[in-house]
Amino acid sequence: MAALDPALIGRFVRDLEALRREPGKLGLAVSGGPDSLALLLLAAEALPGAIEAATVDHGLRAESAAEATEVAQLCAQLGVPHAVLAVTVAHGNVQSEARAARYAALAEWAAARGLDAVLTAHHADDQAETLLLRLNRASGVAGLAGARARGQVPGTDISLLRPLLAWRKAELEAFVAAAGVTAAQDPSNADDRFDRARLRKALAEADWLDVSAVAESAGHLADADAALDWAARREWSECVSAEGLGVTYRPQAPRAIALRVLTRIVVQMDGEEPRGSAVARLFDRLLAGETASIGSLVVRPARGVWTFMKAPVRRAPKKDPPL
Repeated sequence: MAALDPALIGRFVRDLEALRREPGKLGLAVSGGPDSLALLLLAAEALPGAIEAATVDHGLRAESAAEATEVAQLCAQLGVPHAVLAVTVAHGNVQSEARAARYAALAEWAAARGLDAVLTAHHADDQAETLLLRLNRASGVAGLAGARARGQVPGTDISLLRPLLAWRKAELEAFVAAAGVTAAQDPSNADDRFDRARLRKALAEADWLDVSAVAESAGHLADADAALDWAARREWSECVSAEGLGVTYRPQAPRAIALRVLTRIVVQMDGEEPRGSAVARLFDRLLAGETASIGSLVVRPARGVWTFMKAPVRRAPKKDPPL
């Protein structure tokens, strides 16, 4: 393997240290693609002896097992402990279900290995693509918010770090190629059946678009999303209370915050996450003074107070006995 550019190693160290709260052992999610291989090479050079790697095999492609083996071989060459995590992807939205299975496996692995954080190779192009896709679907702030550089593995308290968010995909590919390492290529990344693949091709031809600037905007929207969450928690603590078998909400905040409070009430009482459009319609009807329903709940407005109750269960009419 060729020598690595020390300037890029230094840049990676600075980006990572800006996210770490304390020293500890780190786990890398490495698929074998150019982005995650760049993360592996950078981290192995910068943090010898302080990292482990895992490859999640979703079993969706015939090549996936061989690609996991190739990552294991590279890790052995670098002196990095490696594990292959085989998962089963549930039916439904393949990409969404694969993501859920991947993070669940990574969380279990990190906990078993005593790792302090999991690192992924999300980069600026990922951020820009996600923002533009969701703009095209009229998403609100929560949907437009980019991935945060520091977060948590979904459903756990394990830190999730993304130290490459300021790096372009082309930079990472060039870094791997310069190291003399061959990366795997997932054909779904070029499959026009997926919106992201079509958008990626369009971005490659849009030389007028500053991808790094778009990615930075996604980061700003993530900050705005966090601020709205903070305000919604405060609104909840000050304006929501349980009364009898129901919940009352005395809205004081602007619409964007109230929508989040309404969503939380519905989830708490009904057990399911409502669609954003349904919550928006509920808000508008309550603001107009109309009784409304959502899920299994009935909501009644009165003098600035919105009362949420479970709808009464309808009983089937009794049938007359046969003659």
